[in-house]
Amino acid sequence: MTDGHPGGFDLDAFLPYLLNQAAEATSRGFAQVYRAEYGMTRTQWRVLANLGRSGAMTASDICRVSHVEKTKVSRAVAALEERGFLARERHGADRRAETLSLRPEGRAAFERLGMLALDYDRALRARLGPEAATLARVLREMIAAGAEPGG
Repeated sequence: MTDGHPGGFDLDAFLPYLLNQAAEATSRGFAQVYRAEYGMTRTQWRVLANLGRSGAMTASDICRVSHVEKTKVSRAVAALEERGFLARERHGADRRAETLSLRPEGRAAFERLGMLALDYDRALRARLGPEAATLARVLREMIAAGAEPGG
């Protein structure tokens, strides 16, 4: 045992764990905003945000870019469609695939939440101070490298 941890391993010092905890804490903070405004779940927000940012996409595309499992995305799509926020259209020759796009109500919600997201981001960056820019740069580098050590 080293430093009171078996094998010297300290979960609270493990960088992937710290990154996950930080992501969860900041995501929970913004979740309060989209829940209060629209009663959305985290997955509904991710679907709406990806469609707002990228335009029409398939559910599979959303799963890939948002790292959310297909079942959760399917439920979120159904809920957003029921609220009139998105539309489905058959995707070319593949009758199983559908292209999803925002309807005017969904576009308005995305724009409103986008403004609130900017406010949330500004407040978070202000709290972090000058280190926020460095943190953002390092996170982008990790994402681009696939977060592999030595990547």
